[in-house]
Amino acid sequence: MTRKSYSTDLSDTEWGILKPVLPAGKPRGRKRTVDLREVLNAIFYLLRTACQWRMLPHDFPLWPTVYHYFNQWRKDGTWAKINEALRSDLRQACGKEAEPSAGVIDSQSVKTTEEGVGERGYDAGKKVKGRKRHVLVDTQGLLLFVLVLQASLQDRDGAKLLFSKVKERFPRLQLVWADGGYAGKLVDWVKQACHWVLEIVKRSDDVKGFAVLPHRWIVERTFGWLNRWRRLSKDYERLPATSEACIYAVMSRIMVKRLARLQAA
Repeated sequence: MTRKSYSTDLSDTEWGILKPVLPAGKPRGRKRTVDLREVLNAIFYLLRTACQWRMLPHDFPLWPTVYHYFNQWRKDGTWAKINEALRSDLRQACGKEAEPSAGVIDSQSVKTTEEGVGERGYDAGKKVKGRKRHVLVDTQGLLLFVLVLQASLQDRDGAKLLFSKVKERFPRLQLVWADGGYAGKLVDWVKQACHWVLEIVKRSDDVKGFAVLPHRWIVERTFGWLNRWRRLSKDYERLPATSEACIYAVMSRIMVKRLARLQAA
């Protein structure tokens, strides 16, 4: 790499961690000529700065090439697979089992722009017109699954859709913490359909002002990590699936950085 570096660029150590979990080139057809490390650097730059695809700096590969890789990996689920592989590596590096036994669920409503189509709605509680990110994380705040739906959908209904998609993916999962918005019939449904315990962590009526609630702060911290990436400050994407891919990509970048720090320690 001969250009000046950006703060979002992968270091040599980080690239060494990420490269093995990337999909290999196709055995037939034209050989890959673009530098995949530079493609990823461009994607992370866009996610951090919230620039448009067409406004990527000229010292990156051409924007159609960068977008092609991002979009292809969205369609075939590569971003979710990268997130899964890095999460397992990071959990084991921290002395934990590769698969979680407990998690935390919550949602975040974000505004959309005129580009958004399909899944949109109005969250009357948060007074936000747009989409809602339903997020399931482990006890370290690492992303297990994200589902982007219209903001008008209640948390309980969004959680049921999310749990239906992940109940076969995490065989060790036994306990999920949630706030009061998930109370009610969902608790029994989770026990019957997923064989998990959905534990509601409620705020005490005696507590006034800000208070850190057990377990719930973990997922709130994850939302804080995501909010540092400007592309996620709103939902700029046309499709909810693209929004989910952006979140998986951001979390993958965060985990790569942590793994590199652990190797250097």
